[in-house]
Amino acid sequence: PLLTTLAAHPRTLQAVAAHHAPDRLARHLVTVADAALPFLLTVLPRGAEKPSAAHRARLALAEAVGAVLAGGLSLLGIDAPEHL
Repeated sequence: PLLTTLAAHPRTLQAVAAHHAPDRLARHLVTVADAALPFLLTVLPRGAEKPSAAHRARLALAEAVGAVLAGGLSLLGIDAPEHL
């Protein structure tokens, strides 16, 4: 669900701009955040576990989620927190 939601982001931005519908963007951002929440718990290694390529890939995906959320909030005129 997370990858599908992120892949839909460019189309969502086009629809938001074409229809002047910021509410669509807000709903999309909620969908992205909801899809990302369970995933984010697996991003970093736990305990003595060594970081692997999978962890690095998950971290890159988490950074993409942060960029989408921060960019979307910015378009809505909302300042994103630094830790996002």
